Amino acid sequence: MRSRNPVFSREGSFTRNDQYAGFGTQTAGQPGQQAYGSPYAGQPYADQPPLTDEQLAGMYNAPSAGPVQTGRMTMDDVVARTAMTLLTLVAFGAVAWFTVPMDNFAPAIGAALVAMVIGFVISFKRSVNPGLILAYAALEGFFLGAISKAFETLWPGIAIQAVLGTSAVFAATLFAYKSGRIRVTPRYTRIGISIAIGFVLLMMVNMVAMMFGADFGLRSGPLGILVGLVGIALGAFFLTLDYAEIEEGIRMGAPEKEAWRAAFGLTLSLVWIYMEMLRLIAILRGDD
Repeated sequence: MRSRNPVFSREGSFTRNDQYAGFGTQTAGQPGQQAYGSPYAGQPYADQPPLTDEQLAGMYNAPSAGPVQTGRMTMDDVVARTAMTLLTLVAFGAVAWFTVPMDNFAPAIGAALVAMVIGFVISFKRSVNPGLILAYAALEGFFLGAISKAFETLWPGIAIQAVLGTSAVFAATLFAYKSGRIRVTPRYTRIGISIAIGFVLLMMVNMVAMMFGADFGLRSGPLGILVGLVGIALGAFFLTLDYAEIEEGIRMGAPEKEAWRAAFGLTLSLVWIYMEMLRLIAILRGDD
C-alpha cells in the first residue's frame, strides 16, 4: 500500500511484480496519479460451461458454507491490526512514563532513533513484517511516553489534552473523507505533498540553527502557533491519503497481510499529529 506520505512511503506493495492490484505505479505524464488494475483481469471465466438446472437447484438448496476466508484484506483486518499497533505504542509509552527519569532522556532518544531506522526499513521493504511494525510501535511509544511526561511536568494535563486533540482530528478527518467533503485527487495530493516537503525542510533548517544557538521563533509565539496549526493540518492530510489507500486496497483485493502496512501508515500519521498537538498546546499554555 504505497502511501504518498513524504516522510515515510510504504513502498512496494500491491505491485504487478507481486501479482496484486498494481498500486504505486504512476500514469505517465500525470505525477501523483495512481494507475490501478484489476487483480481478476484475464481470468477465462467466459470459457466455463453454463451450469445445468439441476446444478443450480443443488447450489440453491445447499446449506450455507459460513464465513469464507478469502485471504484478502478487509476493513476488520485493518481495524484489528491498527488496534494492536496502537495498544503496543500506548503500553510502552506507559512503561517510559513510569521508568524514565526526567534527568536522563538518553534511553528515550535512543528509542526514537532506532524507531526511525526501523520505520525507514519498513517503508522501503517490499514484504510486510508484522514484527518490525510492532517493534516500531513499541520504540516510538517509549519515546512518546518519556516526552509526554516531560511536557506534563511543565504543563499538567497537557498529555490528555493532546490525546483528545489527536482523537478529534482523526474523527473529523474520517468524517470529512467518508462524507465526500475531502476527495483525494491527484491535484489534492500534489499540493499537499509540496506543502509537506517545504514544512519538513523548514523544520530541519530550524533544528540545525537551534544547535548553533539561533532561533527562528518557529516553535514559540504567534509564528509558532501558525506552524503548529500547519503541522496538524498536514497530519490530517496524511490521514486522508491513508484512508484512500486502505479503501482502494480493499476494493482491489489486496492480500490480508497488507492490513499491517495500513496500520503502520495510520500510526505514523497519528504520531505526527500527537507531537504537533503537544507543541501547539505547550505554546498556547506557555504563560501558565
